[in-house]
Amino acid sequence: MTGVLLGAAVAGGALYFLNDAGITPRSLGPYIERRSQGHNPVIEGIGRSARSWLIAADRGEQPLAAAAWRPGFVGMQEAAVLPATQATEGEREVLVVDGPDLARALRAAVPGQRITLLPGIYRIEGTLEAFRPGSAEAPISVRAHRPGSAVLEIAGGEGFRVTAPYWRFENLVLRGVCSGNSECEHAFHVAGDAHHFAAVNNLVEDFHAHFKINGERGRYPDHGVIESNTLRNNTVRLTEKPVTPIDLVTASHWRIRGNLISDFVKGAGNQVSYGAFAKGGGSDNILERNVVICEDRLRGAPGQRIGLSLGGGGTGRDYCRGGKCITEQTGGILRANLVASCSDDGIYLNAAARSILLHNTVVDTGGITVRYPESSADIAGNLVDGIIRSRDGGLLRLADNLHTSAARLYLGSHPYRALFRDPSSLDFRWREPAPVRPAADGAAPDLCAPARPAMARYGAFEDFAACLDPAARTVRTLQ
Repeated sequence: MTGVLLGAAVAGGALYFLNDAGITPRSLGPYIERRSQGHNPVIEGIGRSARSWLIAADRGEQPLAAAAWRPGFVGMQEAAVLPATQATEGEREVLVVDGPDLARALRAAVPGQRITLLPGIYRIEGTLEAFRPGSAEAPISVRAHRPGSAVLEIAGGEGFRVTAPYWRFENLVLRGVCSGNSECEHAFHVAGDAHHFAAVNNLVEDFHAHFKINGERGRYPDHGVIESNTLRNNTVRLTEKPVTPIDLVTASHWRIRGNLISDFVKGAGNQVSYGAFAKGGGSDNILERNVVICEDRLRGAPGQRIGLSLGGGGTGRDYCRGGKCITEQTGGILRANLVASCSDDGIYLNAAARSILLHNTVVDTGGITVRYPESSADIAGNLVDGIIRSRDGGLLRLADNLHTSAARLYLGSHPYRALFRDPSSLDFRWREPAPVRPAADGAAPDLCAPARPAMARYGAFEDFAACLDPAARTVRTLQ
């Protein structure tokens, strides 16, 4: 009897420590396995068993098949057909039929020009350079008339390199087709003076960083938009280079909204990858109404997948805005995002000052972490199937949120995950609707609807069913 009581006391003490320290089962399991490696087979077996048990308690059963849903307005939309160019502007439209034709059109582009890709497959062996500036009144656009009708097969390290302002890319499919998936680094590289860049309603797949954004020679591509794109990979990326579909460094005032981001698994190097981050000393970047599924088609691979981040893994001083990073980000906002199925944190703040996290839904992840003394965050209205924690001196200002203690995760208890019909298969329709917040913010959009009521439910949406086709429950995005 004494032994039982002593064992219970030890277990209770360990659980108290883990809860107080904010250590989740999905982070403790891999740590135990790593520490057991190199010992005798019995110890290594215990480490593997401990990892499996802890992750199963935290994550539950992981289905083998990818989910069938796609939110109707999140990601590339098949219905987004562009209007025909008006006859009075016929001289501004350039029609292209192949890769060399497209490269020539980019080199000769003038403000207000519409470069329209005729239907077909475009093989791109070298980088397509967009270096001629548009203007605020007359941007330069590269587009397909109908989504999915023009497919660019990128066989080199970069697809488009944009170094001039006011370029817009719309309705395109960009697919990395390099001989090995250690190549095909960027679909879009937006650098230097490429301010007011826009990418809208594109499907981009099989790259390390689908969008790479960075400063160059003291100039920064601010005020960009990445909206309604589908960004994904079909295989694990076997590279030591960064794997992050939206890799934003040094730029400010970007709007990243309405995108579907999935399957960004890094299979070499440190095996740490992110769905999207903004870092490098920029400010006032907003990520809203995005759906981030760290593991959808690609599940169970080793490594750490993090959903959204302000600060990422940090930035070397030489790559920071102005040559220094007092903070990685200032004034960033994450709101009305759905982040799910991540082996590590759903939302991670690293040296991110004056951040706002508002009405996000975070399910089957390590939760939300605010790290380092430079970080400060106002966190309100979020629904988190996991913990919200400060680490290494990060400052939290918590209003009303729904989140789960680490202790409950070790016991396999997920009260907020249980609100959804089948989150393991990414079905986020309500089994039991989330509560309505007692106080109104009036600030957060809705992931699935045009607007939110004055008294909103916790999380990113009032009703996920509004994200789906109400007739056949099919998706309206390009598959």
